[in-house]
Amino acid sequence: MARQITNAKPQDMMKTLSSFKKYIGYHKYALSSVAVLVIISTGINLWGTFQIRTVINQYLMPGDYQGLVRFIIFMIVVYMIGATSTAIYKQLMVHTSQKIVKEMRQDLFDKTQKLPIQYFDSHTHGEVMSHFTNDLDTVQDALNNCFDNLIQSFIMIVGTLILIFVLSWQLSLIVFACMLIMYFMIQYLTKRSKHYFSKQQAALGDLNGFIEEMVDGVKVVKVFNHEQANIEEFNRRNRILQEAATNALTYSGRTIPTVVSISYFNYAIVACIGGFLTISGFMDLGSLSSYLVFVRQTAQPVNQFTQQLNFILAAMAGAERIFDMMSEKPEIDDGQVTLTRVRKHKDGHLSECQEHTGYWAWRHPRPDGSIELVELKGDVRFHDVVFGYEENVPILKNINLFAKPGQKIAFVGSTGAGKTTITNLINRFYDISSGSITYDGIDVKLIKKDDLRHSISIVLQDTHLFTGTIADNIRYGKLDATMDEVIEAAKLANAHSFIKRLPNGYDTMLSGDGANLSQGQRQLLAIARAAIADPPVLILDEATSSIDTRTEKLIEKGMDRLMENRTVFVIAHRLSTVRNSNAIMVLDHGEIIERGSHDELIAQKGRYYQLYTGQFELD
Repeated sequence: MARQITNAKPQDMMKTLSSFKKYIGYHKYALSSVAVLVIISTGINLWGTFQIRTVINQYLMPGDYQGLVRFIIFMIVVYMIGATSTAIYKQLMVHTSQKIVKEMRQDLFDKTQKLPIQYFDSHTHGEVMSHFTNDLDTVQDALNNCFDNLIQSFIMIVGTLILIFVLSWQLSLIVFACMLIMYFMIQYLTKRSKHYFSKQQAALGDLNGFIEEMVDGVKVVKVFNHEQANIEEFNRRNRILQEAATNALTYSGRTIPTVVSISYFNYAIVACIGGFLTISGFMDLGSLSSYLVFVRQTAQPVNQFTQQLNFILAAMAGAERIFDMMSEKPEIDDGQVTLTRVRKHKDGHLSECQEHTGYWAWRHPRPDGSIELVELKGDVRFHDVVFGYEENVPILKNINLFAKPGQKIAFVGSTGAGKTTITNLINRFYDISSGSITYDGIDVKLIKKDDLRHSISIVLQDTHLFTGTIADNIRYGKLDATMDEVIEAAKLANAHSFIKRLPNGYDTMLSGDGANLSQGQRQLLAIARAAIADPPVLILDEATSSIDTRTEKLIEKGMDRLMENRTVFVIAHRLSTVRNSNAIMVLDHGEIIERGSHDELIAQKGRYYQLYTGQFELD
């Protein structure tokens, strides 16, 4: 199927080419070799056509058959060189283009790992994925098919124009005039087809979106008996797509017949006038024969060159979107404080070591060059913290709180009160506007993000499982965990029993985000994944929201063991899960309006009391 012409063009061609030059530079010798081989192959093709004059004038007309045989053998050798050049540059181009695309894909993926959470909040997953699929495919397509063909078409056009001018400048004036007509016709038809292809893409997207929405909401459709209305709406949108596609293909389909018709007309005129010139003695028969072959093949390289140019522009537009993402600012990490294994001596002194002792410390470089080891305990404190996703629009206002090692701190409040935002600031998914957050007395901005996040585990409300076995998904919290550690973590989360009932146990393959498990089972695996990391700080963001009451009771004991001796931040809508917290923070519009233990807040008979007794519901 022919590729469609689109309106895609880069906004800043020079900037895109400058970015792309880096990848070309890695393979400049291979691409230079391709260019040289294309020149040799195309040059031999042009030379062979030009030699028709020699064959006719020097061998056929005089009847020199021995000379003709020698010349044919010579031409066979030359053509074999051309064919070999073609075979080599085609293979070389395939390997080189795949390497370039692989490097771009690798750099793009590396970039996604370094981008801040804020980038993914402001860009849809489909938009990010389109860079890896549509945009990279367009670049790959151009490299595979356009680089060598563009050079070949350009040489064919220039070489043909030069050689026909050498053969007969008088006839060449006619060819030039026809080629100008051909060029303007291509431009007109291309412009019209682009317009309708754009309408076709829009109509196709609209139709696909409607189909996806109706399939997702098929139960609602049947409940309200809207099948016939949906059919009529589908027919309307489908008719719009049909009309746009028909017009697009009509205009794009006229391009080649138009070019061919003009080339036939050109050939007929040149053949007639050339015949008269030959009879009149102004041109020899060999030159006319070569000339007619050149004229016969002029349409193909012109048409090909125009198409390849459009494909390259589309590829540059795709490359521009890729480079725009690559130019996004990565997460800023100026931290110098790192995590290190330590041995804790009887007198409380800490010393660095390589073996696993169960103790960790913050390796804190001091201005005087000395290193201070601060034991990792999980003491987290907020000091007058102000934060907003947008400048001058604060979400959190003057947040002050502390969580001592081993304490359980709960956050309750309506949706949008700022509960999850607070936990996102602890591991620096976002940086605060003012104030400070300290971890074991160290400002989190001084701690390297990798080390900071290594000390914190999060169980999110929306569980995400990766394609792989159940054991692999649990081990994601600690990649070097043994099977015994995996099983122990599963037991801690009370996931072991349901895992053993699966056909392949811990080797059961998961795909589609664990679609073959219930929501509660997926949540249990997420808890086991957090448990195996054995962090000093644990964040439970609606961790039991997808677990029924019976399952919740089954894991309470395991959750208590998981939270033992850890600093725990809990976000929950079920207030029964936060009763035993050391402190409960009630948030409203980014401010802590109440704080205290469950009994203290009940005694105050404020917002928490209203929430707990059902007088005020969480939104």
